[in-house]
Amino acid sequence: MTISRMCITVSMALLPALTLGAENYQPPRTATGKPDLQGYWSNASLTRMTRPRDFAELVIPADQVPGLTAEHPQNVRQATDDGLVPGQLLDGSDLAQGRGYNAFWVDPGTSYGVVRGSSRTSWIVEPDDGQIPWSEAGRVQRDQLAARFSGTAGPEARALGERCLIATGNSAGPPMNNTLYNNHYQFVQTDDYLLIMVEMVHDVRIIPIDRNHRPEGLQQWFGDSVGWWEGDSLVVETVNMHPQLGPRNSAPLSTEGKVIEKFTRYSDSQILYEFEVIDPVYYAQSWRGEMSFNAMAEGEVPYEFACHEGNYALPGILAGERRLEVESE
Repeated sequence: MTISRMCITVSMALLPALTLGAENYQPPRTATGKPDLQGYWSNASLTRMTRPRDFAELVIPADQVPGLTAEHPQNVRQATDDGLVPGQLLDGSDLAQGRGYNAFWVDPGTSYGVVRGSSRTSWIVEPDDGQIPWSEAGRVQRDQLAARFSGTAGPEARALGERCLIATGNSAGPPMNNTLYNNHYQFVQTDDYLLIMVEMVHDVRIIPIDRNHRPEGLQQWFGDSVGWWEGDSLVVETVNMHPQLGPRNSAPLSTEGKVIEKFTRYSDSQILYEFEVIDPVYYAQSWRGEMSFNAMAEGEVPYEFACHEGNYALPGILAGERRLEVESE
């Protein structure tokens, strides 16, 4: 299915213009003059897709950022059974006191996301409450997908992430999102493609530039994405999302839905990532978000996350269920 550029241009007009600072920034360029998006990037952050209920606004006042950052549960360790001790980072020294192993290994980030120069409480900027505007049909679909992938009849009844097929948490998107760990990405760019290698489960998105969409019968895990340049921004449209994708893997889309993404070099150390989810079936309105991809320190690169190697959880879950079935006979 091919969707006209005119339609996309109208929808992208809903995205706010870059700030003056970004407009004045001159990005590094490829040999053919396009902004160079290549490199290693991270979206690790305390900010999440939706806004916590204790925040009323999108932007955190600058004078409140240090205190809220220090008091965030991720930046506080549980030293005793009596409660949390502020100001002590997760360093693993309290494991001997019984603190959970998994809590030590999570690595979501230690600071709130900074987008367009301000600290954000959510990636979602519209609706104003920072929440996903599910329609009634969308809630039904979300619940059905969640129920479908919570059974124990066989491996196909478990979530895609448990089966190491694609990442949970929507790391690869679209829209792409940060998770509890493995928030690193590698961007590789040519005149014809943008490749995004995602650290989580080693997912890879290959986005052709200036091409038409593939036939609808080809259902790929991350949908069918095509891109084109609008000035110094790379715009990407994704349609035909795989029907098995659930809320833990992506923003579910109906056959009428699409996601628009926009990649713009904002500074030497940031890519401004904007997205819009448009689906009149699953959502009461289209919803938009903004995120920053931050340059990783020199010498830091993502490691391969070989989820399938030593994946004892899936056979353990299924073996346990089979044992219970035998014992109940």
